Amino acid sequence: MPLTPGVRLGPYEILAPLGAGGMGEVYRARDTRLDRTVAIKILPHHLSEKPAAKERFEREARAISSLSHPNICHLYDVGSQDGVGYLVMEYLEGETLAERLIRGPLPLEQVLRYGIEICEGLEKAHRTGVVHRDLKPGNIMLTKAGARLMDFGLAKPAVLPLGSDSSSLKTKSQPLTAEGTLVGTFQYMSPEQVEGKEVGGQSDLFSLGAVLYEMVTGRRAFEGKSQLSVASAILEKEPEPIPTVKPMTPPALDHAIRTCLAKDPEKRWQTGRDLAHALEWIAAGGSQAVASAARARGGRTRERLLAAGLIVTAAVALALGYLQVTRAPTEERVTRSYIKPMTGSSFILSDAAGFALSPDGRRLAFIASTPDGKSAVWVRPIDSLRAEPLAGTNGATYPFWSPDGRFVGFFAGAKLKKIDLSGGPPFTLCDASDGRGGTWNREGEILFTPSVNAALYRVSAGGGQATPVTALDSSRNELSHRWPQFLPDGRHFLYLAGSVFTSMVNPTNSIRLGSLDSKGSDLLFYSHAGALYASGQILFLRQDTLMARPFDPERRKLTGDAVPIADPVPEVAIFSRGLFSASENGLLAYIEGTSSADRELVWYDRRGKQVGAVPGADAYACPRISPDGKKLLFYLDASGYDIWSYDMARGVKTPQTFGSSSTQSNVYAVWSPDGRRIAYGSYRDGKHALYQKASDGSSGEELLLEGEARYKFPTDWSPDGKVLAYQEGKPGGWAIWMIPMDGERKPYLFHESQFSEREAAFSPDGKWLAFCSNESGEYKVYVAPNSGSGGRWQVSPGGGSSPRWRRDGQEILYLSSDNKIMAAEVSAHASSFEVGSIRTLFETRPYGPFGRFDVTADGQQFIVPFEAGRPTTAITLVVNWPADLKR
Repeated sequence: MPLTPGVRLGPYEILAPLGAGGMGEVYRARDTRLDRTVAIKILPHHLSEKPAAKERFEREARAISSLSHPNICHLYDVGSQDGVGYLVMEYLEGETLAERLIRGPLPLEQVLRYGIEICEGLEKAHRTGVVHRDLKPGNIMLTKAGARLMDFGLAKPAVLPLGSDSSSLKTKSQPLTAEGTLVGTFQYMSPEQVEGKEVGGQSDLFSLGAVLYEMVTGRRAFEGKSQLSVASAILEKEPEPIPTVKPMTPPALDHAIRTCLAKDPEKRWQTGRDLAHALEWIAAGGSQAVASAARARGGRTRERLLAAGLIVTAAVALALGYLQVTRAPTEERVTRSYIKPMTGSSFILSDAAGFALSPDGRRLAFIASTPDGKSAVWVRPIDSLRAEPLAGTNGATYPFWSPDGRFVGFFAGAKLKKIDLSGGPPFTLCDASDGRGGTWNREGEILFTPSVNAALYRVSAGGGQATPVTALDSSRNELSHRWPQFLPDGRHFLYLAGSVFTSMVNPTNSIRLGSLDSKGSDLLFYSHAGALYASGQILFLRQDTLMARPFDPERRKLTGDAVPIADPVPEVAIFSRGLFSASENGLLAYIEGTSSADRELVWYDRRGKQVGAVPGADAYACPRISPDGKKLLFYLDASGYDIWSYDMARGVKTPQTFGSSSTQSNVYAVWSPDGRRIAYGSYRDGKHALYQKASDGSSGEELLLEGEARYKFPTDWSPDGKVLAYQEGKPGGWAIWMIPMDGERKPYLFHESQFSEREAAFSPDGKWLAFCSNESGEYKVYVAPNSGSGGRWQVSPGGGSSPRWRRDGQEILYLSSDNKIMAAEVSAHASSFEVGSIRTLFETRPYGPFGRFDVTADGQQFIVPFEAGRPTTAITLVVNWPADLKR
């Protein structure tokens, strides 16, 4: 009996039927846990009792579960309830190719695009050891995101019962597979399927050839009045030449499809990738001259047209073969140009470090402000003067491309997301609390860094559970793996390993070579910031010079010395990322400039009006106001890391630490309650420690906590001066610790949690602690008793960071995830806490991952390390940059 709306299968609520076939029924349903629409395919009870049907259903589950690719319908879950087995799959909106073909043949551009996408899906399946065996228009869904393959694992080899009455084998308009009949649809079967032989990937390519033939002509390649006559045509006949049916069809496409339809599997294309390359060549315009010539000869006879087409087809095939082996030398020109932000917008480069060329070099994705002051992903075609923001990408960072250029991946709201350039909202793939770069291979896998303290993880481009790929090595002082990039084989990748606080002059960070198939890695060379591979070279920064070093991706070996190709090119030091990108076809993009930052320390009132500023621009980060409100602490992060103070009355800047060197960095300072001391984090010889010293410089520094290979940053000092709160890195996030400032100074954990917690701030009476936690999936502001036991109360409805208390304890100020300074009214009781109204004060763009602003004790003025964006900055584009290496 069909399922009715409202029925539940586990956590899935049935909404409406979608269709039915001989092997199952498909319903639209809602996943009540994730509140997303899914498709559920069930094996009815009357079939689940039949071993053959049940085995086939389970085979489909196994087949789909091994596949993860943008052009294959994704399997989310498998279950059974009350004798009903079910598969939970991605819900695809669109129409099947069979439904589309009812309206006639497809335009050439769509034939090529969908054909390439189907090839990519088949290539993934075949490499995974899965043969579809029932490829037909009804099993191909056309969505806004492209073609998607469905119904894997249902077909199996079958022998045509030649002794059967042909009247019992008449074809059906929508054939169903049922027990005792042939599996699949005869019009798309390969000869070996019809003969009952073992089938491989070439069988699917034959079926694809039949599908492509129908997409071009609107006719089936093999027709007949019964299945027996169709089978005979498949075994013995050739379909009518495509130019006979559609004279304007490029001969190269006719040749590609005929190669698919060869009777002998050895004479067909051997892989989906081979066919995709041929279709890509045609789509790129390789046959335009042929099509134009055909149109010009419209008055000639069909026979002469066909003859000419065959001659050109042969010539194209020979030319393709020759070009694979050799290319005539040509004079290569290097050209340079500039891209500027749109009017009313500005590039956001430091925090978001944000631009990336598409793999084919046709488009540039970058982070820039929108007219309303928000940040978003923008995309600009290289050959256009206009760029457009992508709706739904507010707050995005670190954009990267899918291999086919159809999607842009990015981080926002503590999630890894992707967005389809053809339209639609962003799609959340998985959690990523503080992402640091991603890369996407042709197998539909994304490699990314989910947080500051994490190794590399992998996740399907369709979303799901992320799993670790690399492991941090403490013996190499590795605190982070970030900025991954797949090499052309899609299995090996480059990444940066180390800590952001190493020297840019004599770096100890390393560029390493990893593999999806191994936990191990190989050292390539040392560099402070990330690197990328393009055009046979690894590009990286040596201080402010962009270097290129020859690299053989097949042997995975460096093959020469590095040479400079652009100077100066800046680095965002606190993120260890250079401001450059490159495509696979010789296009290079970079920012011209040095790594000396141009941020300002700006004072704002509660309305967001600027009321003052620290004179001069510099690499300001993490400002802290002294308890008496007369001085500021901050650190500089341009080429080294040291802590400075600023006397607001005298207008004098004074260095507080002097250790910035190749082996030492000092960051994130906080004041003692009386303002007489400062505590700070220090990175020395590969280890992080905590120190304190007199704020007036009257005494030297004192070690508070021995160093180890984990980030450690102080965040606040208790009002009574007895405890220092600090955050310590842990795999995938942060934990809040306390260290007593007297006695043995034995640290203790504030709260044991599986989540990431950071940025602790004491209430003015010292009884409560405001902090950030990602227990909801993104960082939000919470309050809990300082004792670490008892309840906790959520302060920020949405994302929040950098909590600060007003002196009277009646208000918590914080930064929202969309860069607004928020004010939350709060009141504390003996054992409970209340959060009142929350309102927006103003919008700004503070710099840094932590401690991004501070507020005066009365809550009336805010100091922000402000990066206004670079409205006059241009991104430099270099076309054919590898030619300079040859000269």
